[in-house]
Amino acid sequence: MGLSWMAWTWPTAGFFIFILICLIIMAIWEKFSPGGSPRKGILTLETTRGDRLFITLLGSAFIALGWLGVMGTPLWGALAIQIVYGFAVFRWV
Repeated sequence: MGLSWMAWTWPTAGFFIFILICLIIMAIWEKFSPGGSPRKGILTLETTRGDRLFITLLGSAFIALGWLGVMGTPLWGALAIQIVYGFAVFRWV
C-alpha cells in the first residue's frame, strides 16, 4: 500500500497509527476502570486520564517541532525527551 496519494511518509503514518493505538488502549482502560478519578496535579488543574493523554500528545508535538527547529534530524533525542515528558505528565499532572 503506497502512501503517495497524500504525500505521507511511513513515519507520519506510524505517528497516526500510534495515536489510534493510544485511543484504543484508553477506551479499553476506561471500560474496565470507568471514571479515571480526576485528580489535581502540579498545575492545580483537575485532569482525567484522557486529559493527560491529550496534554502529553500536544506537548510531544511541540517538543518534536522545537527539536527540529534547533537540532534538525534525527529525532531520537526528541523521542527520549517525549517519553520522559509523557511519564511526568501521567505521574504529576
